[in-house]
Amino acid sequence: MDELMAARSLTTRPVVTLGGDAVAHVKDTVCDAAAGRITGFTLTGRGLLSGPLKQALPWPAVYALGHDAVMIRDRRGLVNAAAMTAHQHNLRSRLLGARVVTEAGADIGTVLDVVVEGGTGGRIVGFRVAASRRFVPGPARHRRRVYVPRGGTVAVTGRSLVLPEDAARHVADDLPGLTALVGGVSGPWKGSLP
Repeated sequence: MDELMAARSLTTRPVVTLGGDAVAHVKDTVCDAAAGRITGFTLTGRGLLSGPLKQALPWPAVYALGHDAVMIRDRRGLVNAAAMTAHQHNLRSRLLGARVVTEAGADIGTVLDVVVEGGTGGRIVGFRVAASRRFVPGPARHRRRVYVPRGGTVAVTGRSLVLPEDAARHVADDLPGLTALVGGVSGPWKGSLP
């Protein structure tokens, strides 16, 4: 499995060609939550006062999603931003702040971030969640932030994200714990569904 990273950390990441030309910066991540994949990125210019670009980067044009940059072969992979985002949703408008519940109706919490696989994968593997008090008990002022794996199927209905029951059986306190959890490696499991 490639490195896991928070989708919000991709904002402002440079988009660079294999020839070394800096093309743009990532403005937002576009995804298909139900399919569990990144479908592309909206872009912004490279300068401090640059605004959004009319071009976007579809996932098939991404050579690799790295820790420090999004690598592309060349500029020819860029497409019209309006056409790419017509049937997809950017991360901020659809997933961030959404309620997370299981198929059985257990409230897990609220999505703070989406965890994606780097490299050539682009898969959504989990979510960083502000856990509800019933899911992870504790005082309200110390509300826990936990990582929940995506599981096999995800349904997005309005502003709710419905995960399969098995996806929420275990949570991790940090990104390395989620990596171990989704990679099938024994890890520091925390909490379970009531």
